[in-house]
Amino acid sequence: MAEMVAEGKTPEILFWVGCAGCFDERAQSITRSICKILQHVGISYAVLGTEESCTGDPAKRAGNEFLFQMQAITNIEILNAYEIKKIVTGCPHCFNTIKNEYPQLGGSYEVIHHTQLIQQLIDEGKLKTEGGESFKGKRITYHDACYLGRGNNVYEAPRSALEILDAELIEMKRCRSNGLCCGAGGAQMFKEPERGNKDVNIERMEDVLQAKADIVASACPFCMTMLRDGVKNKEKEQEIQVLDIAEITAQANGL
Repeated sequence: MAEMVAEGKTPEILFWVGCAGCFDERAQSITRSICKILQHVGISYAVLGTEESCTGDPAKRAGNEFLFQMQAITNIEILNAYEIKKIVTGCPHCFNTIKNEYPQLGGSYEVIHHTQLIQQLIDEGKLKTEGGESFKGKRITYHDACYLGRGNNVYEAPRSALEILDAELIEMKRCRSNGLCCGAGGAQMFKEPERGNKDVNIERMEDVLQAKADIVASACPFCMTMLRDGVKNKEKEQEIQVLDIAEITAQANGL
């Protein structure tokens, strides 16, 4: 972003990468896919690079409002200094925080999740399924991320991105507003499991197995981790793939 501003350029959109998209090796593949899509359709975009910090979401969910506001205000000052108007995120947690919690601290932007951008590009005819991998014959199910679905009522965009594929789309018995959390949204990814009979991501993987899916589509890097751990627990690595909507879109378009 700083380089574009120095050159007197203004990007159409800021890509907020998020901590997972930056530092988690698996999630970095999702980041690359989003960048490939943006470049493919010719959208001018920028990233903050080292100026991007945590949105403060983990601090707020843990009850540390003071730390959250410190992190949020620092980010808002940077975004406002660059006069950012539109942001696309690769993470539902970042999406929810910047969209819904930054305005009250002085940070008001048009914020969309990358699945919403993909749906828009498909609707505009800028993204198709040409020249890439065929998903014909594959059974694909979509896992609703809590902060995208129940948190922000974004249910159709991820599904629309999959509907363009020549694949069999199937729903798990618990989906949309009744979807089962993978556990990441409840911080199970960062601590020992709470007392109970079964880890929640294992419970969710049993929904996937019941649906007999070949591919579980995800739209959140944290769901990605929990679902992949579930696949490993069931020893189904050779049978079930966990892919982000951006990765599926990029592969279908040969990017």
